[in-house]
Amino acid sequence: MPILQDKVAVILGASAESGTGWAVAERFAAEGAKVVVAARREAPLATLARRTGGIAMSCDAAREADVQALAARTVDAFGRIDIAVNAAALPLGGTIANMSMEDMRLSMDVNFFGNLYFVRHMAEAMTQGGSIILFSSMAATHPLQHVYGYACAKAATDCLVRYAAMEYGERGIKVNSILPGAIRSEMSSPLWQVDGMERSYAAEVPLGRIGLPADFAEAALWLAGPSFVTGLNLPVSGGNQLTRFPTLAERPALTGTDPTNGD
Repeated sequence: MPILQDKVAVILGASAESGTGWAVAERFAAEGAKVVVAARREAPLATLARRTGGIAMSCDAAREADVQALAARTVDAFGRIDIAVNAAALPLGGTIANMSMEDMRLSMDVNFFGNLYFVRHMAEAMTQGGSIILFSSMAATHPLQHVYGYACAKAATDCLVRYAAMEYGERGIKVNSILPGAIRSEMSSPLWQVDGMERSYAAEVPLGRIGLPADFAEAALWLAGPSFVTGLNLPVSGGNQLTRFPTLAERPALTGTDPTNGD
């Protein structure tokens, strides 16, 4: 029997066909899940809903009322939520010296508070236990120049995972996150178009390549299933967590794009 047969899964941040949220939705549907796909960008969701046999809903991850409504509408449609994945992200870069406080607050709103809202309201709707999966970033643990705002928000997300796992464990709810290394996705695609950039990142990966959305979908499937795991910030990086990211001096010039962002 498929691993997720008849499970109800919400995937937020699923509007990019080359992104991790889209890949997770397709993988979960292939394993029998009833899928709700959501994003701020509504237009692409209809295609994904048709492919997965699921339902599309609009949701801005940075608006708590939207996230609360997403949980409520899913329960109205299916009666419960078993699995919830938040792949929504905003890869704002910059340095401590030059990133505006407006951009920093926006990064925190989407990349941290969005995760907080998601955990709070999805857990509230999980009356029979479940699995919540967030997307963090290896940039939270391995400094990557010019993405400090995004990295700080993801470091806060890693802490949220540990506290949420403790708080919701007694209700049978697992809370984990996936930490991608460098990934090929819609948001990171400008980075890989620069000659030599992909080689500079892949050289630091023991398995010799950057990640693909399918790699993270497989990790999410494992966490969503019957795994006896909670409170884990799981690196999915081909071993890049054992090494480092290339420095600015070692890679072609391009700033403000986070290669670890997969939405």
